[in-house]
Amino acid sequence: MPRLPVPGPAEFFAICQSVWRPAPATSPPIRRHRLAQAQPQEAQNHLEYSRQFRLGTVLLRCLCLCLLASVGPLYGQSPENPFERPDAGAAPVEPPAKYGPPTVKIVQFISPSQRFNQYRNALPSLLKHLREVTSINLDPDPIIIESFDDPVIFQHPFIYVNFSDRESWEFSDSEKKALKQYLERGGFMYVDAGINAEFLRGAGGGQHHSFADWQASPELERAFDGIFPNKPFRPLKRSHAMYQSFYKGLPDPAVLPDSVREYVVTEKWPQGTYAAVGLQVNGRLAVLATPIVAMGWGRDQLGNWSTQIGFRVRESATELGDVLETAAYSGPRYETKREDGGTDIIYCQDGANPAWVLEPSGRYRVFNYHHGREISEFAHTFFTQLGSNIIVHALSQ
Repeated sequence: MPRLPVPGPAEFFAICQSVWRPAPATSPPIRRHRLAQAQPQEAQNHLEYSRQFRLGTVLLRCLCLCLLASVGPLYGQSPENPFERPDAGAAPVEPPAKYGPPTVKIVQFISPSQRFNQYRNALPSLLKHLREVTSINLDPDPIIIESFDDPVIFQHPFIYVNFSDRESWEFSDSEKKALKQYLERGGFMYVDAGINAEFLRGAGGGQHHSFADWQASPELERAFDGIFPNKPFRPLKRSHAMYQSFYKGLPDPAVLPDSVREYVVTEKWPQGTYAAVGLQVNGRLAVLATPIVAMGWGRDQLGNWSTQIGFRVRESATELGDVLETAAYSGPRYETKREDGGTDIIYCQDGANPAWVLEPSGRYRVFNYHHGREISEFAHTFFTQLGSNIIVHALSQ
């Protein structure tokens, strides 16, 4: 709905003056005819009544418009449509004032040997969101590089790479030299899906399933050990400032079904955190790796989310403990690292789908899978907030 104009003082005075002027000679014929048939005094009374009615109508219209203009912002209504209630978490209609460089650009690595990159519209969607909700003047179109020794990286503060978008994680000597200089000079590199639980490796499992594992993929560890020897990736604490650099906490969990809400809030993503490991350079976080996050960023041309996301939830299996201990399973068993350094033993069935887990305490729990519109919407919002926090933190260190 187009925004109705609100007259200022000068316009209001002009409107009032036009109301008090006598009717012009070019009034509609039917009005002239009706007045011509009336007696002189009746005609004068009719004209005076018409003027008063027109003035009252104008005054009432102006009063309503002024009330809408002043009261509307108190309720968060869009200037473009003062009657429309904004969606929860919707970006403001007018972006906040921008500060810093005229335009901040993000670099994205895509191997030339890859036929297509994973989640093609994910990063542009996230950058567009950040441009709308923050004061950072981000260019929504990343600069694409095909090698980490590209000199363009030294002109920009942030490199994004999806782990699967590089075929081999063996750096050339020139890449090692360039990345060492880049990171030591203050650059930041984010390796999405750089944490890839063992049972998800192969066949792109780590691109469609995130699993809380606090250990970088072996290929990633070896690659950066060749640049910074004896500087391993370490788990990022849930209290790290990155998780609150822009968004704080989870999206409103009230929208989630009862079957998953408590687990998501207390175990899966407590306080809006996520499994992550980092490599420190000169006392600051310089390289970050997480399970896949980009699957929750992308929007299509109509603004709809490009993927559907479900939840994997651990549920108690107290009565099944003895059974699971001796149960046969069709898939292999894997180990994953917990935040506190402990080890979970994952038992899989049907490929990469974990069926149950033996936790360090000796407790068995089964995995159940939940899907639905509310779950997918919540996951997309969370991943968008997490991605925003990562970029804001990197640019503000």
